[in-house]
Amino acid sequence: MDKKVEPKRGLHSVDGRAASKTSEELEKLRHQAHKHLQAKEWHEASTAFSELNLCDEEDVDALLGLALALDRLGNYQKMYDIARSATDIDSSSALALACKARALQKLERISEATIANDQALLLDTNLALAWFNRCGQQLLQNHPEEALRYAERAIELDPSDARTMCNKALALLHMNHLYEALDAVNQSLDLDPDFLLSLQTKGEILRRYGRFEEVIVLMERALEIAPDDVAALNLKASALRTTGQFDRLLETTQHLMLLAPESPLSWDYHISALRGTSHFEEANEVVEQVLEFDPTNVRYWMIKADNLYRLQHYREAVSSAEHALQIDDEYPPARRIHEKAMRMMYQQKRKR
Repeated sequence: MDKKVEPKRGLHSVDGRAASKTSEELEKLRHQAHKHLQAKEWHEASTAFSELNLCDEEDVDALLGLALALDRLGNYQKMYDIARSATDIDSSSALALACKARALQKLERISEATIANDQALLLDTNLALAWFNRCGQQLLQNHPEEALRYAERAIELDPSDARTMCNKALALLHMNHLYEALDAVNQSLDLDPDFLLSLQTKGEILRRYGRFEEVIVLMERALEIAPDDVAALNLKASALRTTGQFDRLLETTQHLMLLAPESPLSWDYHISALRGTSHFEEANEVVEQVLEFDPTNVRYWMIKADNLYRLQHYREAVSSAEHALQIDDEYPPARRIHEKAMRMMYQQKRKR
């Protein structure tokens, strides 16, 4: 007897050409998709689950696998759309609700995220993703003790997730338990050495310990993974400024100014870099731009006075220092630069 031919299920490929797969081929693809997911091969998993979804738009397993991959790829709007489709098909799926909650949280729709996540936990109290979500919500609301409790519950259910261990570290960091936070973030990096948030968190912990050279090395590692990451650049800039490495700081702040031109921190680091490399004219131009937006900042008036003093513009330095003292007449740095500039101004007059 001839072998029975397996009926094929139709679909359309991305480029519009008709395609088909047998049930055997679909199961093989599903197996491969889950292998990619377990191996943390997020792009490959996303592609495979997307192909399964093209074969059957109501395949909840494929939708959930795709949502989990999109989460790791940072595509939260699409993750939300996929998770919502899964909940529409199966409203009793705790994982679908937890994925929806995760996406909503990252999209800053916190109230909706809380509702969806609570529904997920009502359906399955042993779902690690839902406890991870609840931990993240507590961190956002600055409740580190509760966040720590939920992180530990999530770790108990799934000890392989570097993100949850990082959240534990963040909760401990907010509680100023630096030693325990460092231990937790190191465990997170053991699970995933390239997890950017863990690298940033460890950088902040090391900064608080005053281990600035280690911060620089660690942030250079983070910037290899994400060259335009502002948080890593800020941490690196802070460490470079503290250790007086102003040439390297200037390279960093030039990049930072392109990425975050509205950030006061970017301007502050850039001014320090320019002053540290004796570019006082340029530093003064930047300070004047800052003062247009923040005209009552006594520190920047003092810096302007100091720049002018170093440029030997003593009369203008005196004027800027006096402006600083009008804002705060007990600000010692402004008073010192005022006295120095006055002295030099009178010396110039005597010479004339």
